[in-house]
Amino acid sequence: MNLRDYIRDIPDFPQKGIIFRDLTPLLSNADALSFAVDQLATQFRTDHIDKVVGVEARGFIIGAALAYALHVGFIPARKPGKLPYKSVRREYELEYGVSILEMHEDAIKHGERILIVDDLLATGGTVSATADLVRSLGGDIVAYAFLVTLKDLGGIEKLGGSRVVSLLDL
Repeated sequence: MNLRDYIRDIPDFPQKGIIFRDLTPLLSNADALSFAVDQLATQFRTDHIDKVVGVEARGFIIGAALAYALHVGFIPARKPGKLPYKSVRREYELEYGVSILEMHEDAIKHGERILIVDDLLATGGTVSATADLVRSLGGDIVAYAFLVTLKDLGGIEKLGGSRVVSLLDL
């Protein structure tokens, strides 16, 4: 299956000069979504993952499905004020602003093997902040998984040579 067929390019969104890669057609197609999750799960079956961390918001969709496929727990990395318990936070820069991510302070036990998942890797700011949160809680990052990597934006370099699995490079 060619997953590229299920990704819509939207020019000048959210601002002029940016091409937004809309993955909602992929997510709304049962065959494409199943194929994508199965392809990612195959990459990590022997890695002894303890938990999957999904990045808000589309990382929740892929991450939760992947956690289910791997039969492991799921942890959300959320925007501020969304978590009901004590949490840790990291501020990070976006292409066009600053944002914050939070995780519950007890979400990860020391030494747990973590897979960080998001739908798309662009500049790497969001996933790097997520990695900082995981490490601050004592987690060991096994790898990162994405449906799409936008190679020209350099996000992969921010992941410090860690294992990165992406189904599509655009």
